[in-house]
Amino acid sequence: MFERVLSFLRDLPASETKPSADDPRVAASALLYHVMNADGVRQDVEWERFKEILAETYSISGDELDALAAAGERADNEAIDLYAFTSVLKRHLDAEARKAFIGLMWEIVYADSELHELEDNTVWRVAELIGVERQDRIEARRKAAAEAPDARGTSSDE
Repeated sequence: MFERVLSFLRDLPASETKPSADDPRVAASALLYHVMNADGVRQDVEWERFKEILAETYSISGDELDALAAAGERADNEAIDLYAFTSVLKRHLDAEARKAFIGLMWEIVYADSELHELEDNTVWRVAELIGVERQDRIEARRKAAAEAPDARGTSSDE
């Protein structure tokens, strides 16, 4: 099932012009970038996981990967809120793909083996905005935490 979701994400249309927040790939990149920086500290391991997720999800590398990462960073830095990005994903992703996206966010959160309350809150807000149920968000968090080495932290959900 996860491969099917990744396939769906890969097939999202990319804007032919300059990447914008309306491009679902840029919206996804911006949200992943946002959660990576939610605690105010961007560690190298988080940046690497962010780029790995983009590379795996969209089957890209090199300049194309760097451009998508930069577009996500730029979009996040210019955004007033998360709605611009979440509304794009909600229009382009089905329920299973939205759940899988929340799982990718948790992977970035736990890349540094720590859960900060601001990261937890960011994933909670994104999940609410894209229509992912609480139990699905918690299950995705548990899975990411279990796969992270020496994961610490608790969720305010529990």
